[in-house]
Amino acid sequence: MKQKSLLASALTVLALTAAPVAAEAGTGAFARTLSPTPVPTDMASPPVESPSPTDSVMPTDGASPSAGAAGEPFGPACASLPTSGPGSPAEMATQPVATAAASNPELSTLSQAIEQAGLTETLNSAKDITVFAPTNDAFDKIPKDTLDKVLADKEQLTKLLTYHVVEGKKTQQDLADGELTTMQGGTLAVQGSGQEYTVNDAKIVCGNVQTSNAVVYLVDTVLMPK
Repeated sequence: MKQKSLLASALTVLALTAAPVAAEAGTGAFARTLSPTPVPTDMASPPVESPSPTDSVMPTDGASPSAGAAGEPFGPACASLPTSGPGSPAEMATQPVATAAASNPELSTLSQAIEQAGLTETLNSAKDITVFAPTNDAFDKIPKDTLDKVLADKEQLTKLLTYHVVEGKKTQQDLADGELTTMQGGTLAVQGSGQEYTVNDAKIVCGNVQTSNAVVYLVDTVLMPK
C-alpha cells in the first residue's frame, strides 16, 4: 500500500509539472496561427515606363501636328488636278507661278494668254503674290470672237491678266470679307467662309494651290476690270 501511495504521489507531481509546459506550448502554437504572413520587404516596385521618343502630345485645339501653315488645297475642282507629276499640287509647289500654270491642264488657256501678253517672266520673278486663275471653262464662257480680239490686243490682255494678280500671298482668312488691290490698279471684292469664296462674281473652285512664289485660286469666271 505504501508503494502504491508513493507511486501515485510521483505521478501527480509529474502531471502538475508538465501541465504549464503543455499550456505554454499550446498558446505559442495558437499565436503563431494568428500571426499574419510577413510581407517581403525586398520586393521590387513595378518599373515606371518612360515615354517613347516617338510619343507626341496631340494639340488641344484638334489641329493635326503635321498640318502646315499654308494648309491644303480646297474646293470641288481640286479633284480634277493631277495627283502626281506635272500640274499636281506637289509639283506646282516647286515651280514659279507662270511655269506651274503652264503645266496644269485646267489652266492651258490662261497659260497661253500669259505667254501672248509677255508676262511669263514678270510673274515668275514676282515675290509673294496671289493669282486668281480663270480655268479653261471660265474662258469658254467668253464668246470666241471676243476672246480672240482680247488675246490679239497685248495692251488689253495685259490689263485683263494683271487684274487677276494681287500682291502678297492671301490666305482664306484674307478672303473672308473686303477688297484687294490688283497689279492692274483696280480692286476685287472678296467674301466667303469655310470652303466657299467669291471674287467679284466668280467662285473659287479650287483654292490655296501653292507655287514657289505665289498662291493660286482657280476661279470659274474671268474677272473683268471696270
